[in-house]
Order: sequence, then structure tokens, then C-alpha cells
Amino acid sequence: MIQQKISSTHKNIQYSLSVQVSLTGLSFLVKDLSTQESLYFSEKILDSNTTAEVLLIEIEGIVADNEMLQLPYKEVIVLFSNNMYTCVPSALFDETKAIEYLKFNSKILANDFIAVDPIDNHDMVVVYIPYVNINNYFFERFGSFQYYHVVSVFLKEKLNSDTFDPASKMFLNVQEEQLDVIVLVKGKVVLCNSFIYKTPEDFIYYILFCLEQLNLNPDTIPLIMSGAIEEKDLNYEMLFTYVRNISFVEETAGNLTESTEVVSHKNYLLKKAR
Repeated sequence: MIQQKISSTHKNIQYSLSVQVSLTGLSFLVKDLSTQESLYFSEKILDSNTTAEVLLIEIEGIVADNEMLQLPYKEVIVLFSNNMYTCVPSALFDETKAIEYLKFNSKILANDFIAVDPIDNHDMVVVYIPYVNINNYFFERFGSFQYYHVVSVFLKEKLNSDTFDPASKMFLNVQEEQLDVIVLVKGKVVLCNSFIYKTPEDFIYYILFCLEQLNLNPDTIPLIMSGAIEEKDLNYEMLFTYVRNISFVEETAGNLTESTEVVSHKNYLLKKAR
């Protein structure tokens, strides 16, 4: 599998488009690459029964209705967010057997396309299933582009910033009905998994289960969050009942020309995608 990179003929264009795609929502971010300012952001929450076919219809409609999403871009990045992925140590990875790694925890169909994101400098590979119909749309609409699994961006960010930190840490990326969890111990990944949740009770169960399995103390371990969670949320209140040392990722949001505010931690991975 080859990750395609943008090759714009517009040398003076400095805009980038990042899109996060999941069955429960879509997010679009336009940035000025010369200043790193966020120029435009929009998102749409979708019903949890959405299919890949409906996702494509939604994307086509949003792009068609919004002039900011029809600019010529120097860079286009698509992030796929689903639980159809697994992490494989580089030493054990064989690309000709990529589908075999996914069979353990995902339902694989005969026509599914398997993609691979190497986590450079960290001896790890993320194997996953992107939505091919959506990839085809972005190629036809914008030309060549880059695409990754959202967990690949999550891993790169945390490993690059915390590799030499001896402390154990848990990182959460919260999405609508999906919780991505990474745990680092002495800078090494000991857990990377995603869980589907419906209620705050589901939410805290998976977190406490992970901590228990790894013999980590919920009263002391730093837990750092990004994504769709705020202090007023029921998920946050449930989390704070059982885990004491919690915080949000620190990130400057940047200025927007639109009235919509990009909350710094909410779209952290969308802004970090490169």
C-alpha cells in the first residue's frame, strides 16, 4: 500500500485541508500553511447507524455547499476513525499477510482494502481498513492526497513527545461513541486500543479495566485527554469520580476568520495530522 502525497501545480497556494471521517461524525479544518492559522472549521455529528455509503453522500453535500472547502489546496489529509485496526511490532510485520493481523479483532469482507501506516522511529505499524469509496472521492475531487488512521496520528504525537518520560501515562482520545486509549510505560506503548461506548458507565468501565489489567493506580496515573469531552460532560464527571489526576492536552487553537471556535483539545489530532 502506498500513501499518496499531494503534488499541487499551484506553487503559490498555502492552504491545507484536513478531514476526519468516522461513522458518527465528520470534521473539516482549513489552515494557512504559511502562518499555521486555522481559517475555517466545521463538523457534523451523524447517527451511529451511518454507513460508508451515507458518509460519502454527506461529504459530497458539505463540500458542495461550502466555498471554503472548494479552494485549491497545497495539502489534503484525510483521517479515518474506526475500530477496524490493529498495531503490529515492525519486527513481526509482513505486508503480504496484512489481512491476517486484522482477522483477530475485525470482521473482514472479501473486497476490503487493507492500508498500513508505519510509525516511523518507533518500530510499530498500524494496519487498518479505510473507506475506499471516500478515498476515491477525495482523489477525484482534489487529486493526490495523504490518508492515515487517526490512531496513527495519536501514536506519533504521544511517542514523539513522551518517549523519554519515565512516568506511566494514559492518553484518551474521545469521540462520539468511541474511545481511543494509549498507555505508555517508560515511553513504551503497552496498550493501544479502541472501545465502543454508549453511556458514561461504559466509558469509565473500559478505562478502569485497562488500568486494572496493567496494574496502574487510578489515583496517581496522569490521564491526558483530547477529543469530544468537556468538564461539564457526564463522561468527564464519571471519570473524575474514579481517576484523580486528569487534564486536557495543551495546544494553541490558532485564530479563526470564522466565528466558530476551534477548541484546543477537541480537534487536537485533526490539527496535528501531517
